[in-house]
Amino acid sequence: MADPKVCVSLDGITVEELTDEAARANLAGADMVEIRFDRMFLVRPDPTITEEEEGEIVAMAPEQDWDTKDYSAIDIDATIASLKEALPLPVVFTVRSVSEGGFFPGVEKERLEVLSKAIESNVSWIDLELSIKDSARKKLVDAAKKNGCSIIASRHDINNTPDSEEIVQFVQDNESKGDIVKFCSTAHSHSDALQVVEAAFTLKDSGLSHSLMTLNSGGDWVRLHAPILDQAMVYATLQNDFKLADKGLINVRDLRDAWTLLEY
Repeated sequence: MADPKVCVSLDGITVEELTDEAARANLAGADMVEIRFDRMFLVRPDPTITEEEEGEIVAMAPEQDWDTKDYSAIDIDATIASLKEALPLPVVFTVRSVSEGGFFPGVEKERLEVLSKAIESNVSWIDLELSIKDSARKKLVDAAKKNGCSIIASRHDINNTPDSEEIVQFVQDNESKGDIVKFCSTAHSHSDALQVVEAAFTLKDSGLSHSLMTLNSGGDWVRLHAPILDQAMVYATLQNDFKLADKGLINVRDLRDAWTLLEY
């Protein structure tokens, strides 16, 4: 049975918030944390208070509606240096583009520059989407190998979920392009979520290092059963709101508790 690494994807948008979250993730049982550097360009709006029968409800606009800072507003080198000094766990460094569900406000050349700077800082892991142009991606891969940085080769289908055969083929076709092949999609039904579970089951014992997941209802199934599905890495969260399962996410403590309960 596999022993997946647990990576907690942090939600903070400042160095201070990320430092606090990483410390809590460490105590909660994370093996590593994901820094979504694209989130550092988000500008958190003021919460709004609405009146309902149960009383006042504090609501926050969806992150997709938040404003973003200009690329030049952040000192990239200084911020990466501060994170490197402050975080207690190995880091998966990610700069997600808008086309794959992220928030990076700049152009692709600038995004690749941030990834390059992270690699130069000797970050433990770097997430390099397979949508990056081949020539640019090769330069980043070569630099990562030179600096001892492990690579996650990722694809994010933010609008739908392909069938299980396509997911399996994707992992098989790209196994040489990273130390772990990551696939994440959006499920619109339980049938979609089952496509990811079926793909994971098909790849079980294949010897291919992969991490499969989907968002929305049913998305937590493959995470919960990752050890018997031979997943190399599972992404968890520090969030613990009541409707977390509807997002397809799972709290890191709940994940560890579930694996203990299921005797994984």
